[in-house]
Order: sequence, then C-alpha cells, then structure tokens
Amino acid sequence: MTEITTPAARGRELTIRAILLGGILTLMFTAANVYLGLKVGLTFATSIPAAVISMALLRYMAGSTILENNIVQTIASAAGTLAAIIFVLPGLVMVGYWQGFPMLETTAITMLGGILGVLFSVPLRRALVVDSDLPYPEGRAAAEVLQVGAASAEGAEENRAGLSALLWNSIVAAVFTLMTQMKLAGAEVARWFAVGSGATGIAGGLAFALFGVGHLVGLSVGMAQLVGMVTGWWVLLPILTQGGLGGGTGDAETLANTVFRADVRFFGAGVIAVAAIWTLIKIARPVLGGIRSAMAASRARQGGEVLAIEEQDISIKWVFGGSLALMLPIGWLLWTVLAGGPLAGSAIILIAGALLFIIVIGLMIASVTGYMAGLIGASNSPVSGIGILAIIASSMLLLGLLGRGGGEEEIAAMVAYALIVTGLVFGIATISNDNLQDLKTGQLVGATPWKQQVALIIGVIFGSLVVPPVLNVLNETVGFVGVPGAGPEALAAPQAGLISSLAKGVLGGDLNWTMLGYGVLAGIGFIIIDALLGRAGKLRLPPLAIGIGIYLPMAVILPVVIGAIGGWFYDRWASKRPNASFAHRMGVLTATGMIVGESLLGVFYAGTVYVTDNDAPLAVTGDSYAPYAPWVGLVLFVVLVWASYRRTRQLVVATP
Repeated sequence: MTEITTPAARGRELTIRAILLGGILTLMFTAANVYLGLKVGLTFATSIPAAVISMALLRYMAGSTILENNIVQTIASAAGTLAAIIFVLPGLVMVGYWQGFPMLETTAITMLGGILGVLFSVPLRRALVVDSDLPYPEGRAAAEVLQVGAASAEGAEENRAGLSALLWNSIVAAVFTLMTQMKLAGAEVARWFAVGSGATGIAGGLAFALFGVGHLVGLSVGMAQLVGMVTGWWVLLPILTQGGLGGGTGDAETLANTVFRADVRFFGAGVIAVAAIWTLIKIARPVLGGIRSAMAASRARQGGEVLAIEEQDISIKWVFGGSLALMLPIGWLLWTVLAGGPLAGSAIILIAGALLFIIVIGLMIASVTGYMAGLIGASNSPVSGIGILAIIASSMLLLGLLGRGGGEEEIAAMVAYALIVTGLVFGIATISNDNLQDLKTGQLVGATPWKQQVALIIGVIFGSLVVPPVLNVLNETVGFVGVPGAGPEALAAPQAGLISSLAKGVLGGDLNWTMLGYGVLAGIGFIIIDALLGRAGKLRLPPLAIGIGIYLPMAVILPVVIGAIGGWFYDRWASKRPNASFAHRMGVLTATGMIVGESLLGVFYAGTVYVTDNDAPLAVTGDSYAPYAPWVGLVLFVVLVWASYRRTRQLVVATP
C-alpha cells in the first residue's frame, strides 16, 4: 500500500461528521453489548459493522476518505469493549451495595478507567504494532473492509453486498427474537434427567446472537468450550449430584442448576484463573521488551528526530501528565465510596493503596491485554480472566491493609470497594485491549495515531454516558439472577456474579476453595493437553475457553459450539471461492448481523417491560401453547439460519 504522508494527500480524518456518526454508533452498539453481556457473558466486536455502516453513509457526502471512515470505526470500537465493564458493576447490585446504578458514579468508573486504558496503551504502539509481527486478526480485517470500501467500483459493489448481509441478518435475528418474546417460539430447548440418584441434562438456547458469536470465535475456541461443557455438565454434575434425587425422585432441573451454581462454576473459575496466569507468564518477556522499545522511540522523538505522520502518537508528556491528573477524580470517587461508611476511618490508606494498585496493575494489564489483542484479537482476549485476577488481587490488597475480622457491615463495604477498584482496572484492561487493535488498522490504512487515540477517548466518553441508563432499565425491569425480587427473565450476568462471589469469598473467608483448587489442578492438565496438541500440529484447545465452557450454563455454550461448527463449514466453502477474502468477510458480517439484531431487540424489549411494568408485555399465547413453543422455535431457528447462510452465499457468488 502506498504511504500517505502529507496532509493534502491524506484528506479529511478527524472531522465533526465522523465524530457524530461514530458517537451515534457507539451509543447504539454499547446498549446492545450491555444487554448481550449481561444475558450471556459475551460481547461482540463493533469495528467492522461500524466501518461498513460508515462507508455506506459517508460515501454520499463530499470529500469522504478512508481515514475518516477509520475514525468512525475507531470511535465505535469502544462500544465493543467498554461495555465489558458490566462484567463487574452489576456485582454492586448483587451484593446489595447499590440498589440501582447511579449516573455519576457509574459513568465515572467507566469513563476514568477507559481513558486510562487509552493513555496507558499509547507507549506500547510502536513496539507492539509497528515493530511487531503479531497478527492482529481483527485489526487487519477492519483494514481490509475499509480498503475495499475506498477502492474502485468493484469495491463499492462488495461494500453494498456486505451492508446487505449485515442488515438482512440483523432483521432476521430481530424478528425471531421478537417471536420468542411474543411466546410464539421458544427461546430454549432443554431436557433434564436422572443419572442414578444424581441429575444432569441437555439444553440449548435458540439465540442468533450466540450462534453468531460461535461463528466469530472459530472452531478452536468452539471445540474448547465443548470440552468445558462436557466436563462441567456430563462429568462433574452427575458425580456431584449423586444422592440428591433420593432414589430417583425429585426435580432433576432444580438439583442440577443448584449444584452447578454452588460448585461447578467455582471449578470453572479455578480453570479460568490458572489459564489466565499461564497466559500472563507466556507473554511477560515480549511485553517488557515492547515497553523498552516504546520508551526508546519516545526518547528519539524528544531528541529532535522527525517522525512521519503515521508515527505520531499523543505526546508522552500528555500521557504521563494526563494519567497523573486522572488520579484526582479517581481519588475523589473512592472517597465518596468510603465517606460515612464503616471504612471511613481507614480512607486515606485505602485510597492511597488503591491508586498505587490502579497505576501499577493497570500498566501491567495494559501491556498484557494489548499483546493478547495482537495475538488472538480483541474479541477473543481473556479479559474476563484478567477481571478474575484483578478482583482477587484487590481483595487481597484490602486484607493486607485492614486484615480480616470485621463484622458483616465492614466486610460488605470491603467487597463493594474491591469491586469499584476492580471496575476501574477492568476499564483499563478492556480499552487497552481494543486500542492497539484499532491502531493496527490505522497503520495499515495510513492513519494518524494521535487522532485515533483522541477518537477512542471520544468513544469512551460516548459509551460511558449510555451504560448507566441501560443498566438501570434492565435492573428495574428484568433484574439480575440472585438479586431479591428479580423477575423470571432475570439476566444471568455470569461474570459479575462470579467476580462478586470471589470478592465475598476472599474477604469473608468462606470461598469455595475446594472446588477452586480442583479447578486449578484441572486447568494445569488442560494447559498440558493444549501444549501437546500444539506440538503435534493438531487443533488447539485454549484452556481459558475450556474454563468458560465449564463456568457458563449449557444453554449458552451449546449454541456457541454449534455456531463455531457452522462457521467452520462456511469458511471451508469461502476459501474455495475466487474472491475468498471477500467471502470470508461476508461470513463475518452475517454473524455480526445476527448478534446486532438480537441484541438491539433485547434492549427494545427491556424498555417495553420498563414502560409497561409487565414481565411479558408482548406475549400473545397462553399456557396451553407453551409445551409446543420450544419445538416451533427449534424448527424455525434451524430454517432461518440455513436461509441466512444460503442468502450470503448467493451474494458472494453474485459479486464479482
């Protein structure tokens, strides 16, 4: 690709219209991701759909450029990662510290952590993006989409086909989801049964979003999650539930789900924890080397070396100064949490310890997650594992500063404080994970790094403003599993439930260490198996994905696994096409449309529940139809998935 080095040749980049369009997409996609993350513990990347939408709209405006479209996708990409803060914040409601999500505090936690994530990742760009051979799969994919859209008439035709695939599958997914909310089709097919005097079952959600996620994560992750699902539900659960049915009587569904929540998920947490630590160990050396390289480049610039436009980051002085300046509002936020509570007497030492923790651990996490984004992509990076390590570390910090032995009120306050500190660190993790992916896209299309970094800060601000109201609507309508008064459609918020449980367990001294320990041992075994598969040249089974497969309910994991298999078959077909790269991108857009359609309809449905104060405002069928709804849903789901991929294949064949 020819380098673009002069402002005149480069054309428009960080424009008002790009900021406005990126902001609108960020608000929309953040709302969708908040809903999806709370429901199933997964979010979707927004860079590629944002780039397609941007190109479809800006191409009708005078002077639009590939660089301007890149700014739109950079701003909107924040929605795909910033929404992951909901893996932590609902824990504050679950433990009873918050009754809702206060606008100021929720926005501050999300925004301050996100901006720090941008600043902390700036010194890493040169080492991990420019002077690195890391693949950055999503960054390269987004660059390809942008380059196609900026190309000739053939590129414009491909862009129209891509937008058609995205919109069509969004509509199909939304219509099917609407039918499940109308109770015309079931949202899940499940059967529970006894195994001796124990119990287990098989369950699969009829969710386009989950199927689409499976397509995007790929076969390796899908098969790893299948291994986790089999381990948790068909090996551990029958063993742990033995004797629970009293000779074959009782409710198999209730027993299976109770034991799953009490024991199996902590086993999965142990696998996730050891897998995350293993990942950190593997990448420690290259991350340290990357930081040294980045600092060397900064010194060269300060020494008078003139860098090309494509190499100009936000000044390192602004990075350091801005990071230190942000410690003031963070300190104020932490003071408001402690003031008037049982920990107020120790506020100074707790705030000082937290600020040091945020700086040191935050810098380390920015390096780690940035490297992971380059290695396996932002969507597949194990940031949830980082969250698990962060909550354990912050809880241990509080034990070191205050010790154990306080009453229930003090322990509850410590749990809440640990969750808020973890929320700030988690914001750093998710955004630094995303930032370097965007900067790789920018490098490939000739963008100005500092403009992208500013754009992502803007995206963080936009996204932070929409997180609190969406959380409040969902909390006041359907609620969260485990919270008193939650409705039948309560959102699982699996990561938030796990993280709050870990905090309560560490600080209260009653953590399920036994199952965690068994999970750690199993995780070591899974790491060894994955390494042996790698040496043999076989399909890898990432240990972190296995842990997630154990931790999440089968109804969530099974459609992801099926989606991964379906995506693999589609990609095999796509690789044989003359326009193979375009065919692969069309598959990505098909899966993305499935996710977007269901997620946005879910947000709309939550708003309808909120306005009508009715748990099922759209239902049009009665109890007599309920036994048939799952089977109607299953048949319709299979037909629509088949039709969606068939249409995409036709679009690929018809596009030269």
